[in-house]
Amino acid sequence: MILIAGVGAETVLAHRVGEIRAALAAAEPDWLAPGRACDLLLSGGDAMQAETAARQAIGDAAIDVLVQPAEGRRKRVFVADLESTIIENEMLDELAEFVGLRAHVAEITRRAMNGELDLTAALAERVALLKGLPATVLDEAAARIRLMPGARALLATLRAAGVRTALVSGGFTVFAERIAAGLGFEQVVANRLDIAEGKIAGTVAAPILTRDTKRDTLLELARQNGVALEATLAIGDGANDLPMLQTAGLGVAFHAKPAVAAVSRWRLDHADLTGVLYAQGYRLEEIVEP
Repeated sequence: MILIAGVGAETVLAHRVGEIRAALAAAEPDWLAPGRACDLLLSGGDAMQAETAARQAIGDAAIDVLVQPAEGRRKRVFVADLESTIIENEMLDELAEFVGLRAHVAEITRRAMNGELDLTAALAERVALLKGLPATVLDEAAARIRLMPGARALLATLRAAGVRTALVSGGFTVFAERIAAGLGFEQVVANRLDIAEGKIAGTVAAPILTRDTKRDTLLELARQNGVALEATLAIGDGANDLPMLQTAGLGVAFHAKPAVAAVSRWRLDHADLTGVLYAQGYRLEEIVEP
């Protein structure tokens, strides 16, 4: 079991570890990062029951808990969603601001990522609203991109460990390729926004990336590198990430939409992206800060 404190919950974690250890008859805590992340080795029993007991002890504190086998925690293939995962933004929402429809589009995005709307139809509806905008707004929107805290350290550490990486997005290559180049992702799979005569055409080039595309990217990257699915890692926040998360050896719902978090075996609700490293047993001194 790994316990990871969100920002401001470090003191709470230090106090709760003893309670959780006593409740689960766990061994002495092994602090991967002092005050921030610790392992508790469980002697056996049901993983879900152990997690439930830990969450009861944690209460409403901003502490994440993941229970998984100690063996094979460090994964060799990593596939990540882009928006609201590797970056804080939803880029269609950013683009919609140029036509004065940010709130409208953001609500469609929220519902689609929570599994309430057909994802392909929701994408087409939002992109159509951008028709006629000069393509130069893509650079303006890109300038607004905010990396998720911990993103640089996550990629730098995994790259140093020889992990194969891919960035998959239901968004657009114009943004995904920039982020991939900056962080060091080896592969990018994303949709391509149609541009005609220097303007956004309001359509997306076929084929449209789907939830199955994300899962298939994970499967293919593992196959190409001779890696068993048990040794794969995926992270994402939306409904279109679920097949990928459910296929990976460790599929982490990261600050996920409610419907996604509710059905995900592992999730990080509070930690930044370095939590994905702690979940694999990396220690603070092993994390590469670029």
